[in-house]
Amino acid sequence: MGRLAHSLAVVLALICAAPLAAQEPSAAPAPERGAVVSPVLTIDSERIFQQSDFGQRVAAEEREKLSALETENREIEAQLEREERALTKKRTQMPPEEFRVLADAFDAKVQETRSAQDRKLRELSAEFDRERTKFQQAAAPVFEQLMRESGAAVILERRSVFASATVIEITEEAIELLNETLGDGSGASDR
Repeated sequence: MGRLAHSLAVVLALICAAPLAAQEPSAAPAPERGAVVSPVLTIDSERIFQQSDFGQRVAAEEREKLSALETENREIEAQLEREERALTKKRTQMPPEEFRVLADAFDAKVQETRSAQDRKLRELSAEFDRERTKFQQAAAPVFEQLMRESGAAVILERRSVFASATVIEITEEAIELLNETLGDGSGASDR
């Protein structure tokens, strides 16, 4: 009986599969890069940026510029501390009104310096945001190519998907194609 049930199941599977096999092939092109053929693909955009040559160049530049700003901040802080110690020594040697004028001028200088350094940090942050936007704009045609190759209609952020088959995850393929296409992005024009 077990053998008969197994044979019946195979026959039923063949009968059900026959209409599917007789249908015309899909109009979607065969995948060129990988075996992924799906109307929906997922990516980890943060990983793509971090692991692509473009993203790694931007991150290295960011670290270098932030390090330079931190060094500058430490130098300014040391200079201000020296000025504060000198001002403190003068306190006992001058009338309070004269000292107050010097102390107020020093406080204004400290506040102005702090504002200038904060402004530099905001400018660096805006520069890095522009680089990320430049990456996204340059990457769009690459993602479109991956969609065409896979017959996909959409690429979703992996973190926004509750559950999916790992086969539709194309982060690695995207990184490879971005590196081939864009390199480190240093030659990309400003848009």
